[in-house]
Amino acid sequence: MRAVQVVGYHQPLRMTEVAEPEVTGPFDVVVKIGGAGVCRTDLHILEGQWAEKSGVALPYTIGHENAGWVHAVGSAVTNVAEGDKVIVHPLITCGLCRACRSGDDVHCSASAFPGIDTAGGYAEYLKTSARSVVKIDDALEPSDVAALADAGLTAYHAAAKAARRLRPGDRCVVIGAGGLGHIGVQVLKALTAAEVVVVDRNPDAVKLASAIGADHGVVADGSHVARVLDLTGGDGAETVIDFVGEGGATKDGVAMLRRAGDYHVVGYGENIDVPTIDIISTEINLIGNLVGSYTDLCELMVLAAQGKVTLHTQKYPLDRFQDAIDDLDSGRVRGRAILTP
Repeated sequence: MRAVQVVGYHQPLRMTEVAEPEVTGPFDVVVKIGGAGVCRTDLHILEGQWAEKSGVALPYTIGHENAGWVHAVGSAVTNVAEGDKVIVHPLITCGLCRACRSGDDVHCSASAFPGIDTAGGYAEYLKTSARSVVKIDDALEPSDVAALADAGLTAYHAAAKAARRLRPGDRCVVIGAGGLGHIGVQVLKALTAAEVVVVDRNPDAVKLASAIGADHGVVADGSHVARVLDLTGGDGAETVIDFVGEGGATKDGVAMLRRAGDYHVVGYGENIDVPTIDIISTEINLIGNLVGSYTDLCELMVLAAQGKVTLHTQKYPLDRFQDAIDDLDSGRVRGRAILTP
């Protein structure tokens, strides 16, 4: 089958022919890929940022946001059957460790991460497990929801965590209305009655956020912190969700936060520099967010089926993988780029 592989860091991806994955274990599921999301993490992989952490041997197939149709199943698989439409949770988990047994499978002690440390979905087929596949509504198409498997799931995880503390009348600032942020805005509007304020450098991204439900849009032009403070009566927001995490966003995020507020970090790239005396004197909370759990993904698929969360996508045939990578890297993608084998 065709597969797009990392052959070396700081080198272009390469299309190659590899063996089609086969069922070898009772809980294996092989998925025919209908859509594979192109993520900024893929750019970071090519830059070598994940080389030491993942320990993956090159070459390997990239791609961790996947959806498609069940192609083959192991003898013990009962939750899906051949032909079912599915979205694939990004992790393959054991189901036996303490984290898995408590429903916190994101922190499984024996997980594999297709596209990061094993073969991913920039290919015609992907091998995963029964614990990782979620059947999707017949009204949804794999290429339309593929990026919800990671970008959407990460945004949902952070927004749902924030929503547990947000009350009617509270304000939530969303920094970044791109691939993750535009999903986070929709999740917040579906789960809370809080006012949502979106901050982004790109005026088009701010317009998109307003069109999908944001109550206020602020272009990050140097005066944005002051404008957010004005919108919050000078106190700052109860919650800030930072989908950027670099380029000065962390400094802005903390500055826009009210006393005892929650600053959720989702994007990454720079360090957070906050004097400890400021943390204790204002009792602010700095909260990290990784990808969501299997249960989070099931809940997100309910919102997607109800039309409350939709992805804005740009689709590319698999052989145009480099165009998708280049468009994402240069900021030409509005929403998410999707490869369609």
